[in-house]
Amino acid sequence: MLEPFPSSSSSSQSKFQASRAGVFPLIRAPPCRIELKRRGGGGGGGGGGRRVAMAMARLTPNGVAAALAGDTNLKPVLQIVELRGVQVNGAGVTRGERFRAVVSDGTAASSALFAAQLSDHARSGALRRGSIVQLSEYVINEVGPRRIIVILNLEVLVSECEIIGNPTALSETGSPIPNPTRVEQFNGAPQYGLMAGNSSNTTTKRSDNVPLFQNSMAGNSDFATRPSDKVPVFQPTVQPSYRPAPNYKNHGAIMKNEAPARIIPISALNPYQGRWAIKARVTAKGDIRRYHNAKGDGKVFSFDLLDSDGGEIRVTCFNALLDRFYEVVEVGKVYVVSRGNLRPAQKNYNHLNNEWEILLENGSTVDLCPDEDSSIPTQRFDFRPINEIEDAQNNAILDIIGVVTSVNPCTTIQRKNGMETQKRTMNLKDMSGRSVEVTMWGDFCNREGSQLQGMVERGIFPVLAVKAGKVSDFSGKSVGTISSTQLFINPDSAEAHSLRQWFDSGGRDASTQSISRDITPGASRNEIRKTVAQIKDEGLGMGDKPDWITVKATVIFFKNESFFYTACPNMIGDRQCNKKVTKSTTGNWTCDKCDREFEECDYRYLLQFQIQDHSGTAWVTAFQEAGQELLGCSAIELNALKEREDPRFADTMLNCLFQEYLLRLKVKEESYGDERKVKNTAVKVEKVDPSGESKFLLDLISKSSALH
Repeated sequence: MLEPFPSSSSSSQSKFQASRAGVFPLIRAPPCRIELKRRGGGGGGGGGGRRVAMAMARLTPNGVAAALAGDTNLKPVLQIVELRGVQVNGAGVTRGERFRAVVSDGTAASSALFAAQLSDHARSGALRRGSIVQLSEYVINEVGPRRIIVILNLEVLVSECEIIGNPTALSETGSPIPNPTRVEQFNGAPQYGLMAGNSSNTTTKRSDNVPLFQNSMAGNSDFATRPSDKVPVFQPTVQPSYRPAPNYKNHGAIMKNEAPARIIPISALNPYQGRWAIKARVTAKGDIRRYHNAKGDGKVFSFDLLDSDGGEIRVTCFNALLDRFYEVVEVGKVYVVSRGNLRPAQKNYNHLNNEWEILLENGSTVDLCPDEDSSIPTQRFDFRPINEIEDAQNNAILDIIGVVTSVNPCTTIQRKNGMETQKRTMNLKDMSGRSVEVTMWGDFCNREGSQLQGMVERGIFPVLAVKAGKVSDFSGKSVGTISSTQLFINPDSAEAHSLRQWFDSGGRDASTQSISRDITPGASRNEIRKTVAQIKDEGLGMGDKPDWITVKATVIFFKNESFFYTACPNMIGDRQCNKKVTKSTTGNWTCDKCDREFEECDYRYLLQFQIQDHSGTAWVTAFQEAGQELLGCSAIELNALKEREDPRFADTMLNCLFQEYLLRLKVKEESYGDERKVKNTAVKVEKVDPSGESKFLLDLISKSSALH
């Protein structure tokens, strides 16, 4: 794009121009300053300092007209002849400073607006008046009767240069404006002259023959150059005006904005585009959700789209638009969607790999494509091996695939908000040598869950693909369903076929290690088994994250003086406060967090006991759930026995002593004043099942034999 000046001799110049004449018509430029960084550490001239080269810039002939006509693939080389900051206050646009420019191809000029991500380039001085740039990405927006070039990305070729040619402003139709006298700001305020200085110093009364922009070295003056200034003017070669090829023929007159929008990939969507359309397949459709806010009651639903390039995006409809499109949209069918509003994706609810989502409006269209498009896949997965879930963040959304080895019956549980829901758990294993618990909630339990349970009971172990499962780190790592989760039984994919072949050829009997708690009663506990001594010897719990282990040990001692604490019974949303409360002088219980008093309090376990195995002893703390699993009664019931001096209190404790348990422990170092100690917290307690323990030991023996 940049050519060095040839030799100063006239013969060399003639040869240079003749050699280029047949390639591109030249728009000759005055001297330009290009700052280049010298690579390397040696040599003269300061050894790696900056040097200034003289160059000739080649602007794209008729680049402005071509860009305004809608040719967004041109990537023209243009010059910035005016640059200033403006406040964009249009509807739907974030308030703040943006930069407006006038760009020129040496013959014609047009208004342009820099996208927000380019503002720092203008503030830092990388972009300035006279800079020559190549527009690598841009769109054309219509603002009233005018067209604006919105520059999304560019490359600075020359940082500083005299104004090339005598460009004149173009109208929105691409024709020159007769006798142009001013340039309008993007927000409608008039701006006379060309520079960001005092308007009284930059406005000149010109005749029709004076060009809109005069040549001046960038940074030399804050005023437009007068015609009398003795600055050499290089006249560009005049090119014929750009005339794009007609897209529609023999269809009669086409009014503005009536021609169908051009279909673009989902990945190319951005909020600076005017009219667009995408062709994609519906991969998921959500249920209708109802809500209530300050504006009243409403309803909403969303669906996900996938195009032939693998791009995904979520589309959302509210209220009247829901009534219009809910029955139209079907999973698996291909549609052309156009005229929606792009907004930042709400990542709390939108798991797709796209920073934008579409909000349909009154003018939006969703048209079914009658012909099936085989180039668009039915679904897109990004599978993660089960062993990678161990390092996944809590609440992460991911895709997994594995063979279903067990399915538990469906149960009904009560949530903390008082609502009942259904829950079903199953176990998946894959070729990574790990297995994981998958929890299905709500309708998944009776729909896919019942089908999977029936298959496993008949000895058929299906392959299951989980799209958009949510990771939980409670009691190890597990994966649960959410509203946007999709389950695919025996999908027709390369990963599914590979898993099936592995499982049938020996993977069924391969030992695996669970990254979650065991979900099958009486089955092997293939968890991370440790001895009591290994907790200290291996420095467990000393890292940034807690260690989750399983210990088989005997309970040898209880601290029965204080085994509970008084807790706040207040419900905050769907959760109980559970903070410690104290008795006030009024006889009520006071919670400092809620700043309230209560007549009654709750009793929750804070149980401390000692365990022992063949390697040593350790102290363990158990809270509410684990305490109930160990002692078989609630804290309030046990405290009532103690207050009545009922002998059953001592019997409850004694019945647990010298019994062998499997304890799921969370091991983490904590601070107690100036002292740091490793704390072992029991999150699950089970009595040792002889059958399940025997199977675990047999698996351990076969695994050791395989290593030797």
